[in-house]
Amino acid sequence: MEKTNNDVLQVLDPKKIWLPISVGVIIVVLMFYFDPNVTSENLKLIFDAKISGILVAFVVLLARDAGYMYRIRTLTNQELSWKSSLFVIILWEFASAVTPSVVGGTAVAVFILNMEGINVGKSLAYVMLTAILDNLFFVTAAPIVMLLTQGVIFPEVKTMEIQLGSSLQYLFFLSYGLIAIYTLIMSYALFVRPRAFKWFLLKVTSFGFMKKWRVKANQYGDEIIMASGEMKGKKGLYWVKIGLATIFIWCARYLMLNSLVGAYATDLNIGDHMVIFSRQIIMWIVMLISPTPGSSGTAEFFFSRFFVEYLGSYTFVTGIFWRLMSYYPYLLLGAIFLPRWIQSRFFAKNRKG
Repeated sequence: MEKTNNDVLQVLDPKKIWLPISVGVIIVVLMFYFDPNVTSENLKLIFDAKISGILVAFVVLLARDAGYMYRIRTLTNQELSWKSSLFVIILWEFASAVTPSVVGGTAVAVFILNMEGINVGKSLAYVMLTAILDNLFFVTAAPIVMLLTQGVIFPEVKTMEIQLGSSLQYLFFLSYGLIAIYTLIMSYALFVRPRAFKWFLLKVTSFGFMKKWRVKANQYGDEIIMASGEMKGKKGLYWVKIGLATIFIWCARYLMLNSLVGAYATDLNIGDHMVIFSRQIIMWIVMLISPTPGSSGTAEFFFSRFFVEYLGSYTFVTGIFWRLMSYYPYLLLGAIFLPRWIQSRFFAKNRKG
């Protein structure tokens, strides 16, 4: 979170949209040519979708974004207007879409909130709290869905003669473990002992080659202490609201894909929808360690492996539809709104200064 304004503006460069778009297109083209189940005839199947399923998917997608806006307004104690909340969510999603999932748009989100009039300490606290809440959802929901869908949550398919099912399990548990450890450490640092966490960072960076990170460790420790101070004194209702909003947001995100799958697949029962919903949680945790911007390419690849048994020949077009609805709009919206937002918030603020 030590990025300068210039660093952040480079991340928010609208030209950045071409990298994730290119990666996604390349993966789709490779799948089209090398996967025998993907043919030119599959592309025509996109028109077989049930209109009702597509409409429900759009409604759920809009509900998810409304949930994001409600959560950020609640987090900031209504310091943000609904209009500002909309800009924050669009630009935050844009930043996440143009940076690798493993990196995320945390520093950018702090910058965006600060430009919207939230002081640095509060911005840090809100962004860290958002990350902790989202990760807590994954850490809590994953074991629950694994218990509810015993034996069917990991797909058993072969790709290039490799049994992908067992590999996915290893990748999932690796990603889950890293997320759980990170969430535990950040929760302890933010809510329990921020100064002890800073002491630990300074201690670790006082030996050998670790010394080169000592300055950044000191700065990060100060940021944690500042953010922790902003979290003190929050009432119980505050935590209930943002907790329920987080659950709503992620359930809506996953139910959007359930609606899309239902628009193409037939004879799906409640159990099938539960497995489809559950597999998204597992897939999302795996995607969190993707090295590509916004998991571009990675998402398309794993989608076809997780849901082919429900979609069959519709897998390819449903995967494209899914990304067109849940990912690429934020690239385009960010590229459209970003220049105007920077002009009105950043340069205007500099002129006033």
